[in-house]
Amino acid sequence: MTTRIIGTGSYVPEQIVTNDDLSKIVETNDEWIRSRTGIRERRIATEDGTSDMAAKAAARAIEQAAILPEEIDLILLATSSPDSCFPNGACEVQAKLGAVNAACYDISAACTGFVFALSTAHAFISAGIYKTALVIGADVLSKLIDWTDRGTCVLFGDGAGAAVVRADETGILGLNMHSNGEKGGVLTCGSRSNGNFLLGRKPELGYMTMDGQEVFKFAVKKVPECMNEVLRETGYTTQDIDHFVIHQANFRIIESIAKRLKVDVDKFPANMERYGNTSGASVPILLDELNRKGQLKRGEKMILSGFGAGLTWGAILLEW
Repeated sequence: MTTRIIGTGSYVPEQIVTNDDLSKIVETNDEWIRSRTGIRERRIATEDGTSDMAAKAAARAIEQAAILPEEIDLILLATSSPDSCFPNGACEVQAKLGAVNAACYDISAACTGFVFALSTAHAFISAGIYKTALVIGADVLSKLIDWTDRGTCVLFGDGAGAAVVRADETGILGLNMHSNGEKGGVLTCGSRSNGNFLLGRKPELGYMTMDGQEVFKFAVKKVPECMNEVLRETGYTTQDIDHFVIHQANFRIIESIAKRLKVDVDKFPANMERYGNTSGASVPILLDELNRKGQLKRGEKMILSGFGAGLTWGAILLEW
């Protein structure tokens, strides 16, 4: 018994912010951003919170899966930008959906979050503990961005994606998860500074910081490695894979990964041009788009892969 995706859903805010819009607040322009990242525009939340978007994406996945919310045993929300420290976002989603029988918690693995959450759901299902799970990736990184920092504010957007998964005879064939905390300093966001009445200062919110060159080098090295690892362990080759659905951070990263794997870049679908880097939401948003466009056929093989802060990275090989 393994874990199969039986429904997908996604949601992005209505507000579109183009590269030209950003050029009005920081020193940049459309050509500079597009040539370096492949991003043309992104969605920015003005009213929706992380849990709101997560619930909307989840509702669409549940509808496509043709199940009732009460059938869900487990809700995992992958996010690094929750609305509150507690209650956790997954519990807030549970309340919005009426999934009264689900155990709920959040997973924090930044842009790798959905891949880690889906791997975790698979572990529960494979162990026979749960039968049906709702896995969500959602982030509102716009509230963590320093909008005067050109190096980060041009990259990120807000959104949510979800998948309903269930125990089945086909689905996930293999996976891996990796972390390197020693390199964590290249991509950080301190949620609160150290402060209390004994120290005589209040805690303050922090902003995202990133060493872009180090993140690029990390991604183009580790993502092909973890993909090759899961292929070796399952006995498949890159030629057996129909789709490589990976985190949408930068099109140059995708091109470099495809080159290292010696795979045609056309096998790497991309949508960061319209959404930017939506962190933990990027893989499930892209997966849902492919699914709803009818581009995923039963029996096809695909690899899902994420990479991000932690540092974290991983890959899942599955049969659709």
